[in-house]
Amino acid sequence: MRHRSKKKILDRKRGPRKAMMRNLATSILLYEHVNTTLAKAKVVRPIVEKLITTGKKKDLASRRKLASYLLSENAVNKVLEEIGPRYQDRAGGYTRIIKLGTRQGDGAEIAQIQLVK
Repeated sequence: MRHRSKKKILDRKRGPRKAMMRNLATSILLYEHVNTTLAKAKVVRPIVEKLITTGKKKDLASRRKLASYLLSENAVNKVLEEIGPRYQDRAGGYTRIIKLGTRQGDGAEIAQIQLVK
């Protein structure tokens, strides 16, 4: 039974779900906006926020923590050198979710998750 378990399953087992979230977070940080389903955007949002907060400190420990989660060294460098300093004086709220409508094939709600400028 799922007593008091609040995480979203997204119709996947733990391994594929974790891999999908790592891929999506890496893409958001590299390209600064991604179109995906609304449910996936809501799940990945706190992950991206925590990664950016970690990237605001430019030390070896934060580099290693980012490298352990993100799939690309380019994403790690971008968080530490561009995105972290951009949000240095901002206390959270680095992303926004914009609803785009429904997908033609299956009617899933599509949203764009992007970094706030």
